[in-house]
Amino acid sequence: MSHASSRTDLVHPVLAAVTERIIERSRPERTVYLDRMREAAERGPARGRLACANLAHGFAALGEMDKAALRAMVKPNIAIVSSYNDMLSAHQPFEAFPKRLKAAVTEAGGIAQFAGGVPAMCDGITQGRDGMQLSLFSRDVIAMATAIGLSHDMFDGALMLGVCDKIVPGMLIGALGFGHLPTVFVPAGPMTSGLPNSEKSRVRQLYAEGKVDRSELLDAEASSYHGAGTCTFFGTANSNQLLMEVMGLHLPGSSFVNPETSLRDALTSEAGRRVTGITALGDDYTPVGEVVDERAVVNGCVALLATGGSTNHTLHLVAIARAAGITLTWSDLDELSSVVPLLARIYPNGSADVNHFHAAGGLGYVVSSMLEAGLLHEDVKTVVGQGLRRYTEEPKLSGDRVEWQPGTRVSLDTSVLRSPEDPFDVNGGLRMLTGNLGTCVMKTSAVHPDHRVVKAPARVFDDQLDFLAAFESGRLNCDFVAVLRYQGPRANGMPELHKLTPALGALQDQGRRVALVTDGRMSGASGKVPAAIHLTPEAAADGPLTRVCDGDLITVDAESGSVNVHVDVKELAARSVTGRTLGADEWVGTGRELFAGLRALVGPATQGASAFRSQSE
Repeated sequence: MSHASSRTDLVHPVLAAVTERIIERSRPERTVYLDRMREAAERGPARGRLACANLAHGFAALGEMDKAALRAMVKPNIAIVSSYNDMLSAHQPFEAFPKRLKAAVTEAGGIAQFAGGVPAMCDGITQGRDGMQLSLFSRDVIAMATAIGLSHDMFDGALMLGVCDKIVPGMLIGALGFGHLPTVFVPAGPMTSGLPNSEKSRVRQLYAEGKVDRSELLDAEASSYHGAGTCTFFGTANSNQLLMEVMGLHLPGSSFVNPETSLRDALTSEAGRRVTGITALGDDYTPVGEVVDERAVVNGCVALLATGGSTNHTLHLVAIARAAGITLTWSDLDELSSVVPLLARIYPNGSADVNHFHAAGGLGYVVSSMLEAGLLHEDVKTVVGQGLRRYTEEPKLSGDRVEWQPGTRVSLDTSVLRSPEDPFDVNGGLRMLTGNLGTCVMKTSAVHPDHRVVKAPARVFDDQLDFLAAFESGRLNCDFVAVLRYQGPRANGMPELHKLTPALGALQDQGRRVALVTDGRMSGASGKVPAAIHLTPEAAADGPLTRVCDGDLITVDAESGSVNVHVDVKELAARSVTGRTLGADEWVGTGRELFAGLRALVGPATQGASAFRSQSE
């Protein structure tokens, strides 16, 4: 198992330089990780070292033939880990997947066992609620739950069934703890298109302005979120699917095929057959710890930037990389964004949804055109073999099986998808901002250039409900920079703050110069208002936000990459801390008290906002 090395002759010089820098920076941690993975792999199937009673427990419920195969170590045993529940539309299709996958694995000469389930919460349901304070922490819980499922030493490979928000990153972090196991991620696909996302957003804003009632709002929401599958806007869930495919962990072209279709069923079965063929008991051993190397991480970053994906992945990609012994920084993402063109306009960065994006050429076209531009690493290992070019192909049905054919080399709708030669923007629409308030990120791809620089007095809030009350009472009819603090991971779990978007959007439409600065999150649905998010150090860690007062002049400048409060440095340092973090006695209810340990352990956003530590920490 060799360390990654970049092929600099075929890639953009900035891509090559960033990759080499990541490789060198990560070398000590990556060496430890690969050595540990190699040691686990060289010992062979772990169940061969189980005591007889242990092994008997592991196959007690299997049929006699499968018991015999596991005893003889002649068939690979595949773990199925699922986030199925029927409350989340994106995860409801997984109910039928284990039976289909088990049949496919058996057909391919293996055995599959359902190893465990992981929790799956919906950020859409918990927006603005106390439950949202558990959302980010759920990623680490999911990682641990995945590890528990794989910890029985019974398996030669794994199938991960997950889609949304923290679920896929958590499952991948958990899987990387067993990096010697081949792992294939199995998507469920997006729901079919309903009410256009732009219309849904319009109704939300009208409701915020008091111009429509709750019944009309609920009608719009229900027409948008109407069936099984992932929500169709380009938030974290669909960004997850894109990343798993470009990082070589999905089957090519499988991310955006709708549920309950013949092609979806065929792709699911093919995933079972494929993972069976890449275990150490076969001739094409492909451990997940080798697939997720420095080049794959950079490819994930590039794909995210080229499509205007979720800012949540400035946290998740960093945390995933750390789980594989790789150190990714926001500076790496910022530098890549400077040379990666924006190729897609998917809501909230445009009017199209992910189904329209897929029909226009989708991810296969993005990979193809970016490879030709030298902006992706082709020389990577994937679950379908060597080379990213396989991911320019698209799946088609041939009977009840899948065959892959060359994908389109031209965009079929240039209002949604363009080439690197004619992009929507010359950069990837993600900026790192630094200044005397700290370090943060902004998703600029949805923000009109006229709104990317805002200089205005601060309006300071310690709770999003206080902001909304000020808006509803008419106290925000002015130019301002909303400072919402004590929203970081150590304060209250770093909830998403999308409840603010309709109000801020309405004020901007009225001609107000508005922006948001926060140590909280906005994520993939971040919209047209400039939002400087994930500010580090956070207020609960005594960051500069704690000393900002109402009326302080703040500049949020996405063009120069800066965020500053115009207060003399000595005066700012001499100020008393204002506001308050959430007291321990208040962080109770909705299960929040059970997460106090994670809240105490969590690291900064720049390191993925994770409770886990790297080898060197």
